[in-house]
Amino acid sequence: MLALANQLASRAARLLAAVHEPALWSISAGRKVVGTLVCEAGHWRLAWFAGVDPRLANYAGPLDGDVEALAATLSARLGAPVELHSLSV
Repeated sequence: MLALANQLASRAARLLAAVHEPALWSISAGRKVVGTLVCEAGHWRLAWFAGVDPRLANYAGPLDGDVEALAATLSARLGAPVELHSLSV
C-alpha cells in the first residue's frame, strides 16, 4: 500500500513540475526512437521523425501530461510496446 502511495505521489509531482518547467521525452518503438514529446509553458506537443508508423503519426488524442497513459495509448494503437523516456533539458 505504501509503495502505491509513493508511486502516486511521484507521478503527481512529475505532472505538476512539467506544467512549469520545459520537459522533453523521447518516444521509442522497438529499438528505434520515433519521435519526441515536449512540454513548454504548459503546452504539450508531439513531433514524429521521418518514417514513423502512421498509426503513431496520426494520433490526435489528448496531451495532458499523463506520460504513462500516453505510452499505453500509443502502444495500443501500434500493437507493440511504445516507451517514453524523460530527457534533461
